[in-house]
Amino acid sequence: MSALALSVLLSLVSAVAYAGGAIVQEQVAVSSPGEQYAPLRRPAWWAAVALNGLGGLLHVVALACGPLSLVQPLGALTIVFALPMAALFVGRRAGATAWRGAIMATVGLAGLLSLVGVSDAQSLDTAQRVAVAVVTGGVVVALMVAGRAAHRHPAVRSVLLATASGIAFGMSSVFTKTVAVDWTDGVSPADMPSLAVIGVLATAGVLLSQASYRGGGLAAPLATLTVVNPVVAAAVGITMFGETFRYATTGTVLALGCGVVAAGGLILLTTERIERTAPVELAGTVPPQELLAEIPEIPERPGAALEDVFVPSAPPQDAVPYEQDEPPLTLGPFYGGLYVPMPVLDRHRTRVRS
Repeated sequence: MSALALSVLLSLVSAVAYAGGAIVQEQVAVSSPGEQYAPLRRPAWWAAVALNGLGGLLHVVALACGPLSLVQPLGALTIVFALPMAALFVGRRAGATAWRGAIMATVGLAGLLSLVGVSDAQSLDTAQRVAVAVVTGGVVVALMVAGRAAHRHPAVRSVLLATASGIAFGMSSVFTKTVAVDWTDGVSPADMPSLAVIGVLATAGVLLSQASYRGGGLAAPLATLTVVNPVVAAAVGITMFGETFRYATTGTVLALGCGVVAAGGLILLTTERIERTAPVELAGTVPPQELLAEIPEIPERPGAALEDVFVPSAPPQDAVPYEQDEPPLTLGPFYGGLYVPMPVLDRHRTRVRS
């Protein structure tokens, strides 16, 4: 088996492992809604951790065997595999939009796979690594500053932070590819700075992705992150690792078209699920101020006791604003990591004065 075929096989198995881990994580979260921390006593949670670890290990080995411009986009198949696996194992049906997105992503990635050419595994020298790290850090910081400046526009701020997160995750895969190629010739102490850069970029990606969801919803930042991550990694693989496509310029143009089709499918996949699980506001809802204004005033009676006035009790603190039958299966930036929105406590409680 050639190195290219092995990298494709490992990428597919890695995507299946990530999808299985995400589904198990979601089921654990649904069955234990009161858990605020990781349910360490649940064997299913440890099974999900093992599946995610297996997916990450296979992804690293695939990067060592195959081109970055192919392995990284194939990681997005996790979202595609999650649809039939969720329908088969937990009985969850996806909508027509999700299936259209899955078909588009599969066709686009299949076309990209057919156009990838065979090239020798290459790494980056010390000067290139320093330059890439400095440029990446500068771009990420600039996007963070721009996002902070756009705090009055939550949607713009969310997209800017999601773009920074996607760049951080994509460039961490670039350094992972570099270290994986170096390790084929043996472990070297010179790779320690690259490992530190991987840790910093991965941590920054996690923090920025979490910040991008605050105030901007889930659909736009998640779609941005899902597309920017493989695009950045593939662009660096083509420009710096000498990875090419077949049929020269024609093949490159066709590969870009396949990438656009796959990106459109991923956007449909990430947004359709969120739209189905979003709370629906009832039409014709009357503001509480208008309701209170229509209540007639009760005339005071001499000698009336306080017990004669009925005051409704306040809702319990653990009450939720609505119930959803299907919690959103939202895949995180590592393709297999499940994003679970943090619970937000309602600080604006209505005070009743008697």
